[in-house]
Amino acid sequence: MFQGSIDLDLAIPVTATAIPDVLFERGLYWSSGRSGVVNLIAAHKWFNLAALKGRNDAVQMRREVAELMSNVEIAAAQREARDWMKAH
Repeated sequence: MFQGSIDLDLAIPVTATAIPDVLFERGLYWSSGRSGVVNLIAAHKWFNLAALKGRNDAVQMRREVAELMSNVEIAAAQREARDWMKAH
């Protein structure tokens, strides 16, 4: 557990521009198997969301992942991305 103090006057807020980077990183996490498992549906979902938020290289990554997926898997990934957008 963190035991310390945070100086809120010096803290730097996370900007909206960081969000596409976080989404892209999640796509890399699932596409590379860092979790111990490659999950192409999750990878496609996160790359799709990063692309929607303006991360241009996410478009190519989503395309590469999609080449390894079935149409059913792509549809599931798109559905998960839509659900995430509705919730956030």
